Amino acid sequence: MTRPPTITLTLVEGRLDRTEYVFDERSTSVLGRARDCSPRLPNDEHHRTVSRHHCLLDINPPAIRVRDFGSLNGTYVNGRKIGQRRNDQTPEEGAAQSFPEYDLREGDEIKVGGTVFRVGIQVQHTLERIQCRKCGRDVSGETGVRTGEYLCASCQAEPAAMLRLLLDLARPEHRELSSIAGYTLLKELGRGGMGAVHLARHESTGKEVALKVMLPRVAVRAEARARFLREVALTQALSHPNIATLHSAGFSNGTFFFTNEYCTGGSLDLLVDRNDGRLPADEAVRLVLQALEGLDHAHGQGVVHRDLSPSNILLHKAADGSTTAKISDFGLGKAFDQAGFSGLTRTGDTAGKPWFMPRQQVSNFKHATPAGDVWALAACLYHILSGEYPRDFAPGKDVWQVVLDSPAVPIREREPSVPQALANVIDKALQEEPAPGFETAAELRQALLAAADSW
Repeated sequence: MTRPPTITLTLVEGRLDRTEYVFDERSTSVLGRARDCSPRLPNDEHHRTVSRHHCLLDINPPAIRVRDFGSLNGTYVNGRKIGQRRNDQTPEEGAAQSFPEYDLREGDEIKVGGTVFRVGIQVQHTLERIQCRKCGRDVSGETGVRTGEYLCASCQAEPAAMLRLLLDLARPEHRELSSIAGYTLLKELGRGGMGAVHLARHESTGKEVALKVMLPRVAVRAEARARFLREVALTQALSHPNIATLHSAGFSNGTFFFTNEYCTGGSLDLLVDRNDGRLPADEAVRLVLQALEGLDHAHGQGVVHRDLSPSNILLHKAADGSTTAKISDFGLGKAFDQAGFSGLTRTGDTAGKPWFMPRQQVSNFKHATPAGDVWALAACLYHILSGEYPRDFAPGKDVWQVVLDSPAVPIREREPSVPQALANVIDKALQEEPAPGFETAAELRQALLAAADSW
């Protein structure tokens, strides 16, 4: 068995509590003087020009990338400045600028104020030649890790073609594909950066499911694959009327696939789009109250979503015309990212969009709590009522620094028609300092019910 690659930051200049920081899995690290930074730099005469949130390290061993946040004194790599705002600019003006990112290599040194780290990258190389599992092209140079299953960039761009191939291969001799055997694709339901989802019908039973594929951006090692599927199994155990059921999950030919409950009403973001970007308060609150019931059940089972947005709150329409909100993809996206399968997602052209993400999930990548889910669902409610995001994501501004440094804008500044009692609950729910406004889904649900009684 090959050892996983490792990134090490070794302190070569400066005084910190630790002299070495080791990363053996997907992570992010914010350097600066703020208390939520790690490593946190001292607030002394050698670091007075270091920003609270100075620069971001995006880490997916063996890859590591650094980006300056428009700091006053800049970040240096091997003595070369990679980012610095002008002396006459405010931190906000500096954050609105675009600074170059730098892919770090073995032996590179990062200097922030009076602190210097040396980068160490340990990779156990093998002589294994990696081929794309779909087209057979040699992709050894693309993967970074020299072992595992992989799809080339061209095949990753065609998730529907990969899904059709898996369905063609789903015969008795391919036991790993048994859960999708006999399904026929009907139409595409959605597509994202990591894959796509289709409506599929079983040929003999007529059962319809949402069939989803997720295509890793890196070679999938057996250990990482097993760890990810173990986490997915926690989601499969969830059973609640306000949670979209995950029927099955598997992996074959460099591709993860899932069969999910098909919800006939689409997703909440599509409903909002059909209603000119906003929903009436009574309808928005009714759907979010239902989602909170599903969230409360999942948290009671120890499962945190970590990636809530209107696109993964699905709507199921019953024969009587009623609509039920169901949360989908519990933990799926973030588990996929944390396993390293998304590549580098905090920097670069494919960086994520943290419109509904609480601050804690940026400053501490691995730290996901029920309170973070509650914040994200309150952010969804804010969005479907106002058509805006809770934070100001100005064009050109670094989205991750916005999350770290910007509080939510009070909702009635965006949409004055929101009832005052409801606005008070939403504003409290989006509080992050000194503590979350609501720790649990049940607390937020009770507050919303009380507010609904007053308008």
